[in-house]
Amino acid sequence: MAFPVSDSSVRRPRARLRAHWAVLVTVFSVFAAFPALAQVSQRQVKAWRSQIRAALFLPRRMPSLDAKSYGSFSPAPGVVADRVTYVTEYGLRVPAIVYRPAEAEGRLPGMVVVNGHGADKTSWYSWYTGVMYARAGAVVLTYDPIGEGERNDEHRDGTGEHDKVIDVAGVPQRMGGAMVMDVMQAVSYLDSRSDVDRHHIGVLGFSMGSFVVSLAGAVDPEIHAVFLTGGGDLDGPGGYWDSSRMVMCQSGPYRSLAFLGDRPAVIFTLQARRGPTFIWNGTSDTVVAIPQHGPDFFADLRRRVIALNGSAKNVFTTYFDPGASHRPAWVTPRAAEWLAANLHFANWSVKSIPGLPTIRIGAWAAENQVHLNKSAMRLDRDAGLLTVNVGVPRLTLEQLNVLPLAEWEKQKAEFVYSSWARDAIADANRHNAAASLAAPAH
Repeated sequence: MAFPVSDSSVRRPRARLRAHWAVLVTVFSVFAAFPALAQVSQRQVKAWRSQIRAALFLPRRMPSLDAKSYGSFSPAPGVVADRVTYVTEYGLRVPAIVYRPAEAEGRLPGMVVVNGHGADKTSWYSWYTGVMYARAGAVVLTYDPIGEGERNDEHRDGTGEHDKVIDVAGVPQRMGGAMVMDVMQAVSYLDSRSDVDRHHIGVLGFSMGSFVVSLAGAVDPEIHAVFLTGGGDLDGPGGYWDSSRMVMCQSGPYRSLAFLGDRPAVIFTLQARRGPTFIWNGTSDTVVAIPQHGPDFFADLRRRVIALNGSAKNVFTTYFDPGASHRPAWVTPRAAEWLAANLHFANWSVKSIPGLPTIRIGAWAAENQVHLNKSAMRLDRDAGLLTVNVGVPRLTLEQLNVLPLAEWEKQKAEFVYSSWARDAIADANRHNAAASLAAPAH
């Protein structure tokens, strides 16, 4: 017996089918409209790293280290400092002081200190960091950035020699690449040491160093942990880093990465794929525009990074120090706790650090006759930093020179800025000429 079928019973399934299709079309349209929200593949990560390295003229293969030793000294009881050099860009050499525990068993975590603008391995926070974390049970490398200290043409500190703008296309990008290579070679040097655990190497960047380490951590997966202070607030077109008056070491290299699109999100996604990152800033740090780049700025950046990364795993975390300005905060107990948790010091644990004695840097400097400049003497800057007090003494320029002055004079061409500038200009001119010949005629 046939049963009559009403028109309404036929229409209902068809209506539901149309509704399902409408939902699918809507979902597809949302993903199509926001392709940047899709998780990036490992293939894309490798491509971005290669593209950044190419934009900064980093070679596909890093040069051989050819490390050389110039002896050791004891800067403090229980700590040894090794004087070493190793090769970087254009075959030039980097002078470095490497602090380590005098007695230690097994492999220790490694740390690299990347200075702020005008500072080098003779700056107070470089050797304070070295002695402090050697006491914690780490091997800490500090070095002179290009144009400072033993890499300065006059063997002077605090000159900003690398800021001299060279008006040849591609040279500022090469400067950025040279600074990134210095970090990568420092990591490789620590990796080559028998007393360092290659899986627990951290890099600390302050101010200009925060920018350099942001890029180095994005392209070098051999780095495990990154600590940025006085920066890390990477922004977009026309922003602080994009328009910095420091053309050679900041704005020139950063603008060359515009092809990435959302540069900050891409760079910190690459950081997340490498390992953990901590960004520490003072709320009153006007040097790097933190009043404009506060918690909301970083929360939005973090949201974009999580979308690209596909999860919150290893995406940077932040801390804002109330009322603080521009200063190297990784010497604070709270920073030491984060480093201990991620690098696993031999002598300090996360739980033991709060019980360690502390001192303000201003008081420490007065006790040890360490000169702080007028800016650093402010309580919202270096002088007000509460640090772990491990009895760090004042170190002299003579102690912190890797080469005796007479020996440096003989070898200075292997170290100094003018040698780098000569080679960078020649390299850029060859590249520009080849690009001009290859360009189609109009």
